[in-house]
Amino acid sequence: MRFSLCLKEAKPFREIVEIVAHAERTGWDGVWVTDHFMRAEDLSTPRAEAWMTLSALASRVPRIRVGTLVTGNTYRHPAVLAKMAATVDHISGGRVVLGLGSSWHEVEHRQYGIPFYTVVERLQRLDESCAVIKSLFNRSESNFDGKFYKLAGATLEPKPVQNPLPILIGGGGEKMTLKVAAKHADEWNIWGTVDTLKLKMSVLDRHCAEIGRDPREIERSAIASLFMSDDRAFIEEMKNRYV
Repeated sequence: MRFSLCLKEAKPFREIVEIVAHAERTGWDGVWVTDHFMRAEDLSTPRAEAWMTLSALASRVPRIRVGTLVTGNTYRHPAVLAKMAATVDHISGGRVVLGLGSSWHEVEHRQYGIPFYTVVERLQRLDESCAVIKSLFNRSESNFDGKFYKLAGATLEPKPVQNPLPILIGGGGEKMTLKVAAKHADEWNIWGTVDTLKLKMSVLDRHCAEIGRDPREIERSAIASLFMSDDRAFIEEMKNRYV
C-alpha cells in the first residue's frame, strides 16, 4: 500500500515546496495537485495552475511520484495535454501520473468561456482524449478521426520517460466513468468510504470482464480527508460533509 498527499494550491508556492520536501524526507510515496482555477467554496481564494505547479515541484524533489488528481479534460486539448505530461515526465525523471477526469466545476467554465457540454458529452470526450493521448505516447505518428478530436499525422517527441506513462481516471460513475477506466486506465481513484470503494471496484471489475481486460492491471486508490482539531463541532461538520 502507498500513501500520498493531495495538495490544495491555495498556499504560497514556498509553502507548497516545504510540504513536498517534508513528504519526500519522511517517506511518503507521492504528491498530487488538483486541477482547478478557483475554489468552488470561495471563488476569491488564490489558486495556482496545476501543471505549472507540478512542473516546478517535479524539478525540486527527486524521488516521489507527482501527479494531478485530476486534470479536467475540458480545459486543454488532449494532444496539448499529452505534450505537457511528457515534458513534466522528463523534468521529473519518469515520475509523473496523468490523472484525468471529465470535469465538473461549471463556474470555471462559465467564467473562462470554456464550453461545459452535457454530462454524457463530457464523458465521451474523456474517452476520446484517453485514446488520443495513448496514441501520441505510443506511436511515431498518430491519426485520429473522432467525434470530438482529430489528429493528422501528429507526432510527440520526446516520448515520455515511462513506458507507459500512467493514466489515472478519477470518478465513480458506474455507467460511463468506470467503463472509461476499464478501457484506458492504468490507475483509478475515487472519493468515498470503504463500502463505496468496494462497490465501485466491483463495478470496475465487471466492466473489465465485459471488454476482456484483466482488472488486476488497474491500480486502485481512494482519497481520504484528515481533519485535526479540538473543535468537536467542526469535526462533526466535516464528518457529515465527507462521510
